[in-house]
Amino acid sequence: MTDRVGKSKWILACVFVIGLVIAQSASAETGILLLAHGGSAEWNGRVTDLVAQVNATRSAEVAFGMATRANIQNAIDKLVARGVTEIVAVPLFVSSWSTVITSTEYLLGLRPEAPAALANYAKMNHAPGGTATAGHDNHVAADGTTPINSPVPVRMTAALNDHQTVVDILASRARAISRDPSKEALIIVAHGPNEEEDNRRWLADMGSVATRIKKTETFASLEYLTLRDDAPKAVRDAATMQLRGIVERELTVGRRVLIVPLLIAFGGIERGLRERLEGLAYTMAEAALMPDDRLAAWVVAMAERR
Repeated sequence: MTDRVGKSKWILACVFVIGLVIAQSASAETGILLLAHGGSAEWNGRVTDLVAQVNATRSAEVAFGMATRANIQNAIDKLVARGVTEIVAVPLFVSSWSTVITSTEYLLGLRPEAPAALANYAKMNHAPGGTATAGHDNHVAADGTTPINSPVPVRMTAALNDHQTVVDILASRARAISRDPSKEALIIVAHGPNEEEDNRRWLADMGSVATRIKKTETFASLEYLTLRDDAPKAVRDAATMQLRGIVERELTVGRRVLIVPLLIAFGGIERGLRERLEGLAYTMAEAALMPDDRLAAWVVAMAERR
C-alpha cells in the first residue's frame, strides 16, 4: 500500500513538472530581429514587405544598417516591448563572411572583442524606423561601438550563404529568362567582400550553390564570381576583366549569356553590373533574391533552428 502511494505521488510530480514545462513553452515567444543592409526606398520597401510577411505569424522587427548599433537597439527595444522572451537575429545578407556580420555579433554580445572594422561602421548611419538616410556609397556619420542592452537572451543565425533557398531562387530566376539551356551560359554574380579570405569563403558557398543548380538545370555552362565592388581599384578592375572575359568567351562559342545576380534585391548595385557589361550581349534576370515568398519561409526556419 505504501509503495502504491509513493508511486502515485511520483507520477503526480512528474505530471506537474511536464505540465509546467509545457506551460512555460506555450508562454515563451521568440522575437525575430531581421538585419538588413538598407539602401534605396525600393530596396528598403522589399525588406519591410518581407518583415510584414514574417510578422504575420511571429513578432518581427527590422534593423537597417551595417552594424548600426542605434537601429539594432531600437528594434530590440520594440521586440521586448511586444513581450518576447528571447530574440534571434537573422542576417538578411548574402554571406556570413564579412566584417559587417562579425561587427554585429559583437554588438549583440556574441563576440568578446570588437572587430577593427566596427569603428568605421560606427561612422555610418541608416536612420531608425526602417528608412535609410543614405545609399550604399553615401553613409552619414553616427556613433555606436558598445554592445546593445537586452533584458532577454539574444542569439544570431547564419546569413543565406549556400542555403537551399538560394539554390532554388537562383535556379528559378535563370529558368525565367532561359530559352534553350543547352545553348546558354549561366553566370551567377555576387557583390563580394573586400578581404581575400572572406572572398574565398564567398566563392566556396557560391560553388556549393552552383553544384546543386547543375543537378537540376541543363545549361551548357555555369560560372560564378564576385565583383568586389568595395575592394581597392586594382581588385575591382580585375573582377571586371574576369566577368567580361567569361561573357566574351561564351559569346564567341555561340552561346546566349544569362546573368543572374546573387543580390538581396535590386535597387542600385545592379546598375554597376550593367556598366561593367557595357557593349556585350547578355540577358539579366528581372529580380534578385527578393521579392520571393521563399525568403519569408527561410527567415522563420532559421529562427526556429537550434
